[in-house]
Amino acid sequence: MLTRVKAVYLYIREKGTVTTKEIADEFGTTDRTVQRDLNILTHNGLVKSPVRGKWKITAKPVNIS
Repeated sequence: MLTRVKAVYLYIREKGTVTTKEIADEFGTTDRTVQRDLNILTHNGLVKSPVRGKWKITAKPVNIS
């Protein structure tokens, strides 16, 4: 699961602003599964949704290993 959360973060970072549906299609999961992953990222201050259903990364520095 954490691998997918990391992949979702990297996908958003690469694409800019993406929708929940785009993420679900990219990773072959349901919208609900993506929403749980996005909740983890939001809780950690890594992504935000300025417009309902559209996601982008925050300016919080991230060390990806």
